Amino acid sequence: MNDTLSLTEALIRLPSGTPDDAGCQALMIARLEAIGFRVERMRHGQVDNFWACRGAGSPVVCLAGHTDVVPAGPLAGWDSPPFEPTVRDGFLYGRGAADMKTSLAAFVCAIEQFVARHPDHPGTIALLITSDEEGDAVDGTVRVVDALAARGEIIDYCIVGEPTSVDRLGDTIKNGRRGSLSGTLTVKGQQGHIAYPHLAKNPIHLLAPALAELTEQVWDRGNAHFPPTSWQVSNLNAGTGAGNVIPGTAELRFNFRFSTEQTADSLKAAVHAILDRHSLDYDLVWTLSGNPFLTEPGKLTAAIGAAIRSVCNTDTELSTTGGTSDGRFIKRIARELVEFGPINATIHKLNERIALQDINLLTQVYFNTLENLLI
Repeated sequence: MNDTLSLTEALIRLPSGTPDDAGCQALMIARLEAIGFRVERMRHGQVDNFWACRGAGSPVVCLAGHTDVVPAGPLAGWDSPPFEPTVRDGFLYGRGAADMKTSLAAFVCAIEQFVARHPDHPGTIALLITSDEEGDAVDGTVRVVDALAARGEIIDYCIVGEPTSVDRLGDTIKNGRRGSLSGTLTVKGQQGHIAYPHLAKNPIHLLAPALAELTEQVWDRGNAHFPPTSWQVSNLNAGTGAGNVIPGTAELRFNFRFSTEQTADSLKAAVHAILDRHSLDYDLVWTLSGNPFLTEPGKLTAAIGAAIRSVCNTDTELSTTGGTSDGRFIKRIARELVEFGPINATIHKLNERIALQDINLLTQVYFNTLENLLI
């Protein structure tokens, strides 16, 4: 534990606010090269990425994650400085302690232990690390995956170190994620004096019946792995700020979190059909953040599930809930992919933390999983 704890502390001390890696990857690379990894640095724009491999042939087992963290927020709200790792009351505090610098340190230390025990291991161990997961996610993992796909490289098993546990370490593995599709809808009316509505067209009034239909629409009923697709409004804006002016336009922003029962195209078509049925004059700009992906129970879920039971004495649950992750990009070239990491109760919050006992357990789970897949 002391080794993983020390490396986690060293990573937390580096203020890697997205997309600045702040030297985190250099720490990891030095440790990996010392045990025979071939490291390919892939910098795009302001984003540092690397792809590292040891061994040859299949299966290819990849550990993936990100060095960037979200902003610390108001420093006065922290009981100790966010980039000064602090141990107290059985916890390690600091920005990235749970999301996800402990996972990165546990990756490295588990691999070091594995290589020490199995120096001539079969197959390939790989790491895919970015500094652009918490930000725009434009020049990070997606760019590395593009490069690997162009070379025809395939990952057999991938573990993303996202904080997936809920109440205790190991209780939840993510074996899929919902897709995310956003829209910015502009409904056009005609501005006018509020006392003369017959000389204007109120876009809010025009939108209201369509909005009611969209909110009541049952998009699907989900399936065995995913909850039903949801549609939610995030913003509704209109008006000039004056109380006596009918606005000329209204802007609605919304988001779908969708299951494998839908595609981005099917959802777009359904929304346009509703808007057109209400004879709206509108513009609609779509943004697809990621498609849904799913890993059916198989060798990878069995390997990491057995490791969790052995180390944590916990039966784990497969889940597809939560937001998006870089798994949506990696699944394109990964036959099987899961996400597993620390308890997520304090991620992105003030006083982010991880229990000290979980640091050692997490390292051991990754180590046992490597043995289950490669030995």
